[in-house]
Amino acid sequence: MKLTIIGPWGGYPKVNAASAGYLLEHEGFRLLIDCGSGVLAKLQNIVQPEQLDAVIISHYHPDHIADIGVLQHARLIQGYLGKDMDTLPVYGHQSDQQEFSKLSYKNIMKGIAYEPNQELRVGPFKVTFLKTDHPVPCYAMRFEAGGKAIVYTADSSFKEEFISFSQGAEVLVCECNFYANQNGKSAGHMNSTDAGRFAREADVKQLILTHLPHYGNLTELLDEASKEYTGIIKLAEEFQVITI
Repeated sequence: MKLTIIGPWGGYPKVNAASAGYLLEHEGFRLLIDCGSGVLAKLQNIVQPEQLDAVIISHYHPDHIADIGVLQHARLIQGYLGKDMDTLPVYGHQSDQQEFSKLSYKNIMKGIAYEPNQELRVGPFKVTFLKTDHPVPCYAMRFEAGGKAIVYTADSSFKEEFISFSQGAEVLVCECNFYANQNGKSAGHMNSTDAGRFAREADVKQLILTHLPHYGNLTELLDEASKEYTGIIKLAEEFQVITI
């Protein structure tokens, strides 16, 4: 599996950047995980809108779905220009039916509901879900292929269920919207200490801190998380590639 960070920012994109978006590839299949603000502009440096095979959405906050409509129109226009493509499946939950309905557009994209309590097959990936602690319904995802696993927390404060859900994963892409001296629980987010503890107790091979804050010295997040977890820790960066 190859994971490329498209957007690492929480809440909104920094200048010339993007909020949540991650491209996961395996055996030629291209899956976009979340599609936040600025993601489509950045994504086109790697793949074109018509080359995606599927999209999966963790929840319906704008920093995770703002570019869904933009992606729909990009594929529409490419169709007008003669590009041949199938209807793109976009997987999302139905806890917010109004937002779920927006995933479908003409014959360009089709919203498909995932059942959080059931395993989902998307191309070569087996996907399992865990409901997170966030102000709106949101689901963490574990992607497995080729005997390897990548876990994406989406947005959440720390919860003990994450440990078994993420156990032994090669890569943990963990939100880290707060510094160690801040408590993000009421906002539904983790701090650096939470992320480090999570990675240690789940015995993951590598920790990627994402959904980053827009203030402070981000390298402090690494220092703080490393007090809990002694494995490989990296800050998510635009176009960063993690291959397992």
